[in-house]
Amino acid sequence: MKARRGFSPPPVGGTTLLAVFAVLCLTVFAVLSLSAVRADDRLSRKSADAVAACYRAEAEAEAVLARLRSGEVPAGVTAENGIYRYQVPVSDTRALRVEVRVQGREYSVLRWETVSADDAVYDSSLAVWDGN
Repeated sequence: MKARRGFSPPPVGGTTLLAVFAVLCLTVFAVLSLSAVRADDRLSRKSADAVAACYRAEAEAEAVLARLRSGEVPAGVTAENGIYRYQVPVSDTRALRVEVRVQGREYSVLRWETVSADDAVYDSSLAVWDGN
């Protein structure tokens, strides 16, 4: 009797499966790293833009203060009892609010802070059922 010899596919061993799994894992990690780098880049650009906007507002507020010290009252500045108040927009949602007391060449800063430009009043009450 003759033994029948048929075609048998090459055996797929554990080494081949391990190599395929390693390549798949490395591909997934590369894609995740790329998306993390892109997200970090967007965040750093937004942060840099926000810092630049703050510096622009600070410079504009300093320019208004210099004009006040020279005796000129620019548009948008309110005066009450020697105290000058004005706001410089930082972004759509924030503004730099300034209050200074100017007496001749001398001045003192009473307020120099970044505040929310939205003056909305929010309802913070919570309607809770009392069981009746």
